[in-house]
Amino acid sequence: GSETPLGLIPSGRGNDLARVLGIPVEPEEAVEVLAAGSERPIDVGEANGKRFLCIASCGFDSDANRIANEARWVKGRLVYAYAALRALAAWKPARFTLTLDGARHEFSGYSVAAANSAAFGGGMFVAPDAQLDDGQLDVVCVAQTSKLRYLRGLPKVFDGSHVSEEQVSVARAAEVTIEADRTFAVYADGDPLTDLPATVRILSRALRVIAPAPEPPS
Repeated sequence: GSETPLGLIPSGRGNDLARVLGIPVEPEEAVEVLAAGSERPIDVGEANGKRFLCIASCGFDSDANRIANEARWVKGRLVYAYAALRALAAWKPARFTLTLDGARHEFSGYSVAAANSAAFGGGMFVAPDAQLDDGQLDVVCVAQTSKLRYLRGLPKVFDGSHVSEEQVSVARAAEVTIEADRTFAVYADGDPLTDLPATVRILSRALRVIAPAPEPPS
């Protein structure tokens, strides 16, 4: 709600916003970025009126996030792998209904992620082409497939190559409404944000951050 820029010193388990913005995880180096004072505007996500910065997701991701938050004894990025395996063991497919900028779409499967940024879960590039300042959400859906195939595909999330898998689809929209055939919490930036049904939208360039200038497209 102001023009005051946000500065980041990463101190979490995931640090995904800092990763995508190019802010180092070492405090001394992060402070050097702050001292340089270079600013850039980024989009802000909003789910049922509640704000987030990176990725709002639900379904399988809801279960995995809950398990990760409860597993305080697991350190660093390992918590996300542990949570995914625990969630997969108990997972049953869900039926999702999406409305993307007015267009309706239904599928059965694992999850829906409405991405303002490229990464979550400590370096999982679930939406590798998402940009923080383009006014759009990358909506990533994972449809029904066997648990074994899903498990085999998990390592690909760390370099974004999973989007070429048959069960993964990506659409772009400024607003998406997500419904499901059972109750799911919507998690964003590692915390429960709201519950389904949820309308997720983009607030274009609503926040200024202190970060290195983005690299030009290759």
